[in-house]
Amino acid sequence: MELNVKIFNKLVPRLKPPKPVRQLLYVVGGSGVSLFLLLISYIYIRLAIAYHQAPVPQGILVLGGGSGREEFAAELAKAHPSLKIVVSSPRPPGKPEVFQAAGIPKEQVEYNWYAVDTVGNFAYTLGAFQSEKIQHIYVITSDYHMPRAKVIATIILGSQGITFTPVSVATNSPSESRFWLQVARDSFRSIFWIVTGRTGANFTKMFRN
Repeated sequence: MELNVKIFNKLVPRLKPPKPVRQLLYVVGGSGVSLFLLLISYIYIRLAIAYHQAPVPQGILVLGGGSGREEFAAELAKAHPSLKIVVSSPRPPGKPEVFQAAGIPKEQVEYNWYAVDTVGNFAYTLGAFQSEKIQHIYVITSDYHMPRAKVIATIILGSQGITFTPVSVATNSPSESRFWLQVARDSFRSIFWIVTGRTGANFTKMFRN
């Protein structure tokens, strides 16, 4: 039986793409890797420059939707009354009563409810910080959500020259399920946004539980 298998393997040629096709695949693959490494280098250089120019946060971004996030942001804002606050929430109006109760002037808080997910949280609020030349912000979200938020923030904020300091709100919630799959999806979407200006929100439907 073993002899027959060896003979069969010799008789059946291995299917290989033609040499020009293989060369093209090598070139395309190598170019893709090179572009990816250049993009990552560019992002980290811009993050370093932003941090050097603005070592202290100048604004607060609250990723709304989770329990206690706005309340935590209000307490942080009381300790830093000069910071601009942007609340990105899928549901208007983003708990304005929380900030009112904390004595935060309403003109200090801006609400944005265009985003439907975390990639949109960052993409749709960039303009609010860029318009005031803010280069360093606090990013506030729940502890279970922060690891994925940091990946997205690094790509989207970093590509635009804004660095960030993550501030996690403690919860009793477990870590996100299918974490690495979600990170891969949102990393791709963040790079897609850099290239096209679109968040690719429909990609989220492909990976829902």
